[in-house]
Amino acid sequence: MNSNISTSSAIKLNEASLSGLGNNIRVSNYDRHQITNGIVHIGVGGFHRAHQALYLDNYFHQNPGSEWGICGVGLLEFDKRMRDALKSQDCLYTLVEKSPSGDRARVIGAITKYLFAPDNRQAVIDTLADPKCRIVTLTITEGGYYYIEGSGEFDAHHPTIQYDLQHPDQPIGVYGFLTAALNRRRQQGIAPFTVLSCDNLQGNGNIARKMLTAFAQMQNPELGRWVAEQVAFPNCMVDRITPATTPADIKMVAEQFNIDDAFPVVAEPFLQWVVEDNFSAGRPDWESVGVQMTSDVHPYEMMKIRLLNASHLLIGYLGSLAGYTYVHEVMADPLIRQAVDRLMVEVTPTLQPVPGIDLDNYKKTLIERFANPKIRDQLPRLCLNSSAKMPKFVLGSVRDALRQGGAIDYMSLTVAAWFRYLNGNDDQGKPITIDDPIAGTLTQLAGSSGSDSKALLNLTEVFGDLSQSSPFVESVTNHLHRLYEFGTKETLAKFLQKT
Repeated sequence: MNSNISTSSAIKLNEASLSGLGNNIRVSNYDRHQITNGIVHIGVGGFHRAHQALYLDNYFHQNPGSEWGICGVGLLEFDKRMRDALKSQDCLYTLVEKSPSGDRARVIGAITKYLFAPDNRQAVIDTLADPKCRIVTLTITEGGYYYIEGSGEFDAHHPTIQYDLQHPDQPIGVYGFLTAALNRRRQQGIAPFTVLSCDNLQGNGNIARKMLTAFAQMQNPELGRWVAEQVAFPNCMVDRITPATTPADIKMVAEQFNIDDAFPVVAEPFLQWVVEDNFSAGRPDWESVGVQMTSDVHPYEMMKIRLLNASHLLIGYLGSLAGYTYVHEVMADPLIRQAVDRLMVEVTPTLQPVPGIDLDNYKKTLIERFANPKIRDQLPRLCLNSSAKMPKFVLGSVRDALRQGGAIDYMSLTVAAWFRYLNGNDDQGKPITIDDPIAGTLTQLAGSSGSDSKALLNLTEVFGDLSQSSPFVESVTNHLHRLYEFGTKETLAKFLQKT
């Protein structure tokens, strides 16, 4: 992303310029210098800045001088852009909520410090080990947990894991940093921090617990036992559609709000966070700013992942194959919109009752959110890292539906559309870029097997034992044959008439 767009007349965002911003922009009215960083967040991207940091910003307006400020941490070379942008802006940034009724901008001040780990790994460990750090939150993507889908076990042989086991004082991965800090806290008699995963994983806290404990056990069995006994790993469900920031967004913020911001973030108005109330070292009074604290997040997680995230995959694949660019364009296509609606209907029987939620209304709201033309959410974001998303967003529903004797037509269509997408060309023959950690394997199998689904279904790290299910294999295969033979729109038209 090129952030060097001409914004000569706009005001450069930083603490000194806040008072000069327009009246149409909400700014922080609390003293950021009176805030202690009780939260360290690893993986500062658009979603964290539009979601958790917003909740904390709202909290600080009510509770100035709070001990729950955020220190952001970037572990990857990719995070240099975020480092440079936030450093130049005193860690301030603009959040724009976009809806058909208008755009609203505010400056978020909840992140008061940012550390780029490759610059100084020890500084990150020191910050995590500091008694002031009481919660570590994570948005490291579904693939960042080193979780083997087929077995549910820890990927101990991953090069990052092996490196961190051999270099405990100079780690590069998330578990290396967390265990280095936890080990120091244990040795110094300091209570551990809570680890709060905010990624789209069902049972995200349970997975974080299992993976981090396995890593700590490999490094030091005594540390592993201490982590298992002492560290809290609450589950949580997060929801807000947040597209990747584009040069057009930077230009929009400059022209519409007169703010020169190197890395603003754009989001929809909808916002939800449901958190299991299980913390080892205290927490903010999140309820006061709309967070739903509960003893059981599971039904909410399942609802969101199986309805919203699974629908996003179907939208991404079918929309890309049909030649669309944006989600709202796809939702304006009646065929794909109907397919998304049918997928939700099919998934619903696999869900548990969700306290306080009307599922019919929730599904209707999802369709409206997807169709929001102001968000301009791009399809490649939805399809990114699909090998990690598919098992978590779709295949659990498939397994439950098979056990229940329910329909799997539209779930199978989602899988088949992914396989067709992996061929790397849309229905018009235009190239599609496959962005996935195992893209080489996926595209090679898709290219060599074409409309035969068996080679891809035999990837046990994605599908586990589902290749042994004849109804599933047959349904995926039939859809895939039709997608290759007739193309996306004709396949949908024929299929929607039948079901």
